[in-house]
Amino acid sequence: MGEPAVKGNQIWRVIDILKWGEGYFNTKGFESPKQEIEWLLCDLLNYKRIDLYVKFEQPIHKPELIQLKKWIKRRIDREPLQYITGKTEFYGHQFEINPDVLIPRPETERVVDVALHTIGNIQNPKVLEVGAGSGCIAIAIGIEKKDASILSVDVSEGAVKQAKKNADLNELKNIDFQVMDILKETPEGPFDLLVSNPPYIPENEMRETMPEVHRYEPKIALTDERDGLTFYRRFSEIGKSIIKPGGWLVLEVGIGEHPSKVVGIFKTAGYTQLEIISDYNSDERVLKIQI
Repeated sequence: MGEPAVKGNQIWRVIDILKWGEGYFNTKGFESPKQEIEWLLCDLLNYKRIDLYVKFEQPIHKPELIQLKKWIKRRIDREPLQYITGKTEFYGHQFEINPDVLIPRPETERVVDVALHTIGNIQNPKVLEVGAGSGCIAIAIGIEKKDASILSVDVSEGAVKQAKKNADLNELKNIDFQVMDILKETPEGPFDLLVSNPPYIPENEMRETMPEVHRYEPKIALTDERDGLTFYRRFSEIGKSIIKPGGWLVLEVGIGEHPSKVVGIFKTAGYTQLEIISDYNSDERVLKIQI
């Protein structure tokens, strides 16, 4: 592992890095400076958070310190932690990620909950996911519902490549990832469920997002470059032709007026069985529609 890293005549320990890091991130204006350095150290040392305080006397070795310095520099530039370390967790499973894919959000786990509840009693359900990204939604569903047959599509070749890697990482064989532009192509159904977390940030609101989001995450996964409703209009157009009668759409929606606008699109298109479901922050974030 190499020699312990030395500052002057003193060896850097976990506790020293924690104290220094918290102070440094604080001076750089981070909201949760302690959490920032904890996250980086946990990834660096492959620790759980509690380990940092149990093994606080553990020396940090030179290669680790060099790596940590590089990571901290990137984080100060507001690069997301998940891109820096190249991994994240979603629905209790590990995912490798890169800037080709959106970082999985905790609120999207609610989409998976609703999707699984919806197809829970269906044997060998056929599922279409639009917007594969890292593969997190399709893979979480595929792990929990092993008899599901899932087609997951994304317009980005980089995203599909990464999603396939994550399916292999989680040892899944029941998902077919394909490059497809859902706005121009229609996959062959019928499906029991269409699930999606589509790009829904209106173009004029992109600058209002955090620097971590608009500077680093793939724009194509965040905004339709219009009003944030393009994909929902498309789903309302093709839903009845590719989803079985009695089947479902489970869609993540934005905040503010966005959910009611999406509901309006589907009602205008003749859909009558709609339910808005709150996430664990009590925000209305999931729209469930029965055909």
